[in-house]
Amino acid sequence: MATRWGICSAGKISHDFTVALKTLPLGDHQIVAVAARKLQDAQEFAKKHSIPQAYGSYEELARDPEIEVVYVGTIHPYHLPVGMLFMKAQKNVLCEKPMAMNLREVQELVASAKINKVFLMEAVWTRFFPASLEIERLLSRGEVGEVKMVKADFGVPLMHVPRAVEKELGGGALLDIGIYCLQFICMVYNGEKPECIQATGVCLDTGVDEGMVVTLKFSKNRMAVFTCSIAVELPNDAVIVGTKGTIRVPEHMWCPTSLVVNGKEIQYPLPEPYLPLNFINSTGMRYEAEEVRQCLLKGLKESPRMSQADSLLLAEVMDEARRQVGVAYSQDCQ
Repeated sequence: MATRWGICSAGKISHDFTVALKTLPLGDHQIVAVAARKLQDAQEFAKKHSIPQAYGSYEELARDPEIEVVYVGTIHPYHLPVGMLFMKAQKNVLCEKPMAMNLREVQELVASAKINKVFLMEAVWTRFFPASLEIERLLSRGEVGEVKMVKADFGVPLMHVPRAVEKELGGGALLDIGIYCLQFICMVYNGEKPECIQATGVCLDTGVDEGMVVTLKFSKNRMAVFTCSIAVELPNDAVIVGTKGTIRVPEHMWCPTSLVVNGKEIQYPLPEPYLPLNFINSTGMRYEAEEVRQCLLKGLKESPRMSQADSLLLAEVMDEARRQVGVAYSQDCQ
């Protein structure tokens, strides 16, 4: 039986996710319906992607009995209310990152998933790329010895994009792109909580962070540092340094198609899209979609590779980094 998907929001990321889904076997994944806040947007999206049903509200999508799992591609502040809506309707949820605006909201979503006995996963697509699986394999085999330092950068010019710079739209470098660097570090250090977090950053007039540098200290004298910016293009690579060698993700560390292991490069090509994409390497979202399918087939309520504990840790560290830099959203005051 195919996994039956509903798509929530007809924006750019939902377009790319839909294109990625269609690189997987039709017998495994089917898109049943799409919903947007305007029916016309949903209808145009449905026509473009040959989706049988279009809804002009998220509530209608939640009521559709055909849908097994919903992909939530709304802007950040809507993740909590929309995620709750679907889980209360007994739908499994793959929610775009960040799972929510802060730790309290992530805790609410996780609690709702447990109460409603549904699957919930944060769409940290990077975790499921073949390159990421290879990194974990190399580390478990001790290929680079004991890891002492992890470094990651992600910066792209997004100052012209309202959702990246407006506070009420959940803007800011950390929540939008810094989360990729942080999740990479957390993956390398097996979901361990850092002992010390030091964040320094600069804020825009809108009150969100334009850029941030975050240093993390872990047990056994291990460290990590990441830089994120919505003002400039950074090298966008990541490096894992151990006592016996180095693993480097050369560029696009959030959607890696190659690794350099102790100087030797390995390629992991992606399938071609059937329609132009909004973001680079987006067909790589196929891997997180397949992870959801495999978890549902096994009756799991969360993914062992991107667990709810992983999402809680990301939110907790980001809350502290924002506190130090002075970024507060309305959701933090509730």
